[in-house]
Amino acid sequence: MTEPRVGHDDWVAQHEERLEERKGLAGLLGRWLARVPGPAQLAVFALLAGTLPFWMDRGDLFAYGIFTLLYILLGLGLNVVVGYAGLLDLGYVAFFGIGAYSYGLLASDHYGNHWSALAAIPLVMLGTAAVGLLLGFTSRRLLGDYLAIVTLFFCQAFVVFVNAANPTVRGQGLTGGPNGVADIDPLRFFGYELTTRTQQYFFLLGTVVVVLAALHFLSESRTGRAWRALREDPLAAEAMSIPVNRLKIMAFAIGAAIAGLAGCIFASVLTAVSPGNFGLPILITIYAIVILGGIGSLTGVVLGAIVINISFQFLAPENPQSNARVLFFFVLALVLVLSVRPRWLGAALVGAVIVFGFVTQAIVEAVAPSWAGGNVTEGGRLADVVGNWVVIPQSHPDFGNVAYVTLVVAVLALTRMHGWWRTVALVPTVYLAAIVWETSFVEQPQVARWILFGALLVALMTVRPQGLLGTPRVEIV
Repeated sequence: MTEPRVGHDDWVAQHEERLEERKGLAGLLGRWLARVPGPAQLAVFALLAGTLPFWMDRGDLFAYGIFTLLYILLGLGLNVVVGYAGLLDLGYVAFFGIGAYSYGLLASDHYGNHWSALAAIPLVMLGTAAVGLLLGFTSRRLLGDYLAIVTLFFCQAFVVFVNAANPTVRGQGLTGGPNGVADIDPLRFFGYELTTRTQQYFFLLGTVVVVLAALHFLSESRTGRAWRALREDPLAAEAMSIPVNRLKIMAFAIGAAIAGLAGCIFASVLTAVSPGNFGLPILITIYAIVILGGIGSLTGVVLGAIVINISFQFLAPENPQSNARVLFFFVLALVLVLSVRPRWLGAALVGAVIVFGFVTQAIVEAVAPSWAGGNVTEGGRLADVVGNWVVIPQSHPDFGNVAYVTLVVAVLALTRMHGWWRTVALVPTVYLAAIVWETSFVEQPQVARWILFGALLVALMTVRPQGLLGTPRVEIV
């Protein structure tokens, strides 16, 4: 392994390798997106998304359409703070919650208020922007981990407050406590209420399109360029007379306003809000959307939200367990093919893992039948195949835990290997991952979705640290 050299630009030195990676379907998609102007991409997205209500039923439109658009809207707000300004804001979900609760208190029976959306939404956005302005002002001198700690405290303080706000108002508590605010009014404009899923979807789609267009123009403006300079090097940006502190506060305020807008729509669509809607899982999800799509990329946010929400719905508890199994093995094969160079070697490794599994299962069954006599979790087209390929023990309850620990050790060992040793070790490690999946996680879709998510993000960060559509950064080491 070559040591880093002072003044050596690895990114420039790997120019030929990146040109090779741009070949094939992924390279074609990347080049096409680079050539298509932003307004044209937005028009294509709006046209395709506008067809969903015509071929999806009410439930699917709610789960796949409305929630994907909500994730896009939330991702766009976070992208302003993290992607443009480079600020590690872990309190972003609190602005989402402030927006949702504020709309709920302005348009429900909780206080007896029933404001029109035309009055409530602008007021809520101004309020959340003011809170973002205050948070940005008080933490303007903080960067990195210190900013993350302060903003995370702000997020947790919000959750504690809405849970424990006990002063009684109309016998329901200031914010409803753990029960939250119920019977929230739907969006109402000029006396017309958006009550159907189709109406809510089209309003949300229009909102996303407007926000995307506004952020595109903002990104191309002097403010957007100044934000990117701040993201790359705050000290250098300040030395060039860029108003760093003012830009930080502006990013917090704009991101908070977008989150507040998303909170208003969220509250009106669900007609209820509670503290559990604004916990750590939603923060992780929004960050995953931005990271997966590529920090600083508007198109990446849209793509990341689509991929993540579809994956979540695919692994929903009410769906068959076979969905989780199919997605797991698909991701496993895809990671092998995409992460190993040359491409043919990745395909060869997939075949080697398949052969290794059948051979291992046959040997274990012949030598120690009890270690291969377990039953696979039923359900799906792959159940019979997996049952004859993965070693599933019978009457050995601790096997899954031991296999899981062994897998962690094997993955850590892989990070220290290089060359052909690492390639060869991949085969039993991947097979061990399949064993752990079948013995520990296939029956727990809620756990499985986060495991698959984590594996997908780790694999992506290994292959493309900048995300799917992010811009590579030049780093001199």
